[in-house]
Amino acid sequence: MSGVPGREERRPTLGEEWRSAAERLREAGVGDAEANAELLLLHALGIDKAELLCDWREPLPEERRAEWERLLARKAAGEPAQYLIGEQAFCGRRFEVTPGVLIPRPETELLAEAVLREAERWKGEALTALDVGTGSGALAVTLAAERPAWRVVASDLSADALEVARRNARANGVAERIAFVEGDLLEPFIPAARGGAAEAGGADGLAVDILVSNPPYIPSGDLAGLQREVRDHEPRLALDGGPDGLQPYRRMAARLKLLPRLPRLVAWEVGAGQAPDVAALLRAAADWRDIRFVRDYAGIERHVLAIQA
Repeated sequence: MSGVPGREERRPTLGEEWRSAAERLREAGVGDAEANAELLLLHALGIDKAELLCDWREPLPEERRAEWERLLARKAAGEPAQYLIGEQAFCGRRFEVTPGVLIPRPETELLAEAVLREAERWKGEALTALDVGTGSGALAVTLAAERPAWRVVASDLSADALEVARRNARANGVAERIAFVEGDLLEPFIPAARGGAAEAGGADGLAVDILVSNPPYIPSGDLAGLQREVRDHEPRLALDGGPDGLQPYRRMAARLKLLPRLPRLVAWEVGAGQAPDVAALLRAAADWRDIRFVRDYAGIERHVLAIQA
């Protein structure tokens, strides 16, 4: 109560809460402070943006204040907002994300779009697509949802990541059309000792048409200089690409010809400046009709696509 008898103390409106939170996050060194404050406010209230705009001048419900303050404190300490709210959008779908998986990025949506576009040349065929290092399953689920005739396989070295990917497949209605395989890069799909016993539930006999991957590509020495949200909270397993960031590409390129057949399309996301080196690895591994780059929103050559002759 205020000092005036019979008058309740004025509580800040949602708009004022948002502005105050954005300033607090900005002072804590959080980038995109306004967007982060809005995202967390929507989550704390359990409403969408249209409802927030309608209620902009209403006070924050007191029963929501503790959650709101908890979210702000954790965000100010550097935790990614996507982990705090437990989800991230990708290609128009919602994906659960946990600290055990990399947060899907907008540039990776361009990889999904490029794969779907290039695969139009085989329109009508029941293709098999393999997503190596699936993480949250964003790529695998998107391909399965957009191309119901395809068989999709998602692999990851992390059992925890595969469990998140399975939940995302179920949530997006494609669980019955995605097989999940635990293993390191292409190893589960190489025929065991050329005719030996099958491994990973028969995965080593998989004839892949499309191989897509967003592997770890940050050079080990660069990890310490990443944004704290990434460096301190996203899984190192999904970030560390070895001394020069190219180790996963070298290993996959060297194993391509050991697969039951060479994929018709290989599509890999790469780090800034890595596209020419990755293209060279692919050229050394096999003959391709075409190798091309796809630029991201910043103009960086972010994806390397190799198409079979």
